[in-house]
This record gives sequence, C-alpha cells and structure tokens, in this order.
Amino acid sequence: MKVKVAILGCSGRMGRNLIQAAHEHTSIELVGGSVRTSSSFVDFDLGELAGIGAIGIKTSTQLSQLAAADVFIDFTSIETTLENLTWCNENKKALVIGTTGFSDKQVQVIKQAGKTMPVILAPNTSVGVNLMFKLLQVTAKAIGDYTDIEIFEAHHRFKKDAPSGTAVKMGQVIADTLGRDLNKVAVYGREGITGERDRETIGFATVRAGDIVGEHTAIFADLGERLEITHKASSRMTFALGAMRAAFWLNDAEAGYYDMQDVLGLKD
Repeated sequence: MKVKVAILGCSGRMGRNLIQAAHEHTSIELVGGSVRTSSSFVDFDLGELAGIGAIGIKTSTQLSQLAAADVFIDFTSIETTLENLTWCNENKKALVIGTTGFSDKQVQVIKQAGKTMPVILAPNTSVGVNLMFKLLQVTAKAIGDYTDIEIFEAHHRFKKDAPSGTAVKMGQVIADTLGRDLNKVAVYGREGITGERDRETIGFATVRAGDIVGEHTAIFADLGERLEITHKASSRMTFALGAMRAAFWLNDAEAGYYDMQDVLGLKD
C-alpha cells in the first residue's frame, strides 16, 4: 500500500524536485501539490511543472483540495508553513516540514502541535547531512571541550535565511553535547579588534553565491591539528529523496514531534 503525499509550495525549485521524487518513488502516491492563488501555475500539470512530462495531476490553491493525502510535505515559508501546520492538525494529517528560519518561539508552536499530530521538523532532509549530525555528536563528545569549533556554510544567492537551518542545527547538536547554550555561545560575525577567541564560543561563517546547492563544514581545531567534517550537496534531489523517506516513515507514526534522526534510527 502506497502512502498518499501532497507537496505544498510545489512551484519552487525544491517543490519541483519533490514532485519528481514523489512521482518516481515506488512506495509513494503523489495526489497533488499547492501553489499560491496569485501564482502563474494555477491549474498547471505537476509533471509539466517538474519537467518530467504531464502526469494528469493539476496544482491546487486550497489545502482542502488535497484532503486525499495522508502526509503533506512543506518547503514553503515560515508564515505559510505555520498556517499549513494548523490546517493539518485540525484535519488529522501528518506533516513533514523542510522550511527553515523558525524562531525558538515558532519551534515551540510546532512542538506543541506534535502533541496531537505526527510532525517532522527537518532543517535538512538529506540522509548524508543527518548522518553528519550524528558524527558531530560523537566528535564533540570526544574532543569538543578542548578544541575551537567553527561552522562554515555556503548556499546559492536566492537563499533568504542566514546562517542556514542546517548550520544552526549543527551548532545546536554540538552545543547540546557539550552542555552549552547555543544562544549564549554562538558568534555569527567578527569584525575589528575582537580580542582572543573564547574557547566556549561556536563560530558561524556564511557564504551566498551563484548556484551553490549546499555546503557545510564543522571544524574542530586544536594547536597542531584540526578535524573537519564536511557535507556537500550537488543536487536538490538528495533533499527530495530524504523527504520521501521521512513521509513514508511518518505515515505510520503516532502523534509526536520528530526529526530525521528518528526517521533514520540514529537516536540513542
């Protein structure tokens, strides 16, 4: 039996990859996708939108038109995602959230929804990235207390939030492992005479340029050596395939707040 999936915000770059991934997945049935009412892709064939040829499914402008779906996948915007979260909760639907940039308060709203619905919040749905999170946890536990920790990330010119949700998650994993409060130890920019580096801090550096899909590196640097853990994505399809894996897993999950570590069985 296939899991029925709808893609929210399907006309964007990520949405089009999600359409293709859902259509080609052997355990997923794509039942529709949403666009804004002002979009030029209203009533457009999803296959044509994704560049894979017509598949006989048209775009929708209302979530009620997608009620046949069991699981919704949302890579839209912060405000739209929170609205979609409310609708999914009221209509007993599961939701995979790939949107990034949420504030701590907004994350709490999503966690609260997880008490009555299955929801995954994943700043990055790539399997490789989520394995990297696990490696960061192991590394921080082993050498994090005596190394300087820096996080570098690079994305395309169109990305709206900085640092990326993945970079923030990397910092959060490391900080949690070391018993630090990321809100207190994160350094997002350096300029001028800053003084010597505080060993407790976790630094972030951001690049926005061209068509870079996504690059993330965590550096653990000591005097005489350094360890770098890097993930590079060359195609958005890796995120789309990970989102399908998440949707398939979430379909059988009880109400709860989950992430990709749950999906991949990487939780301790």
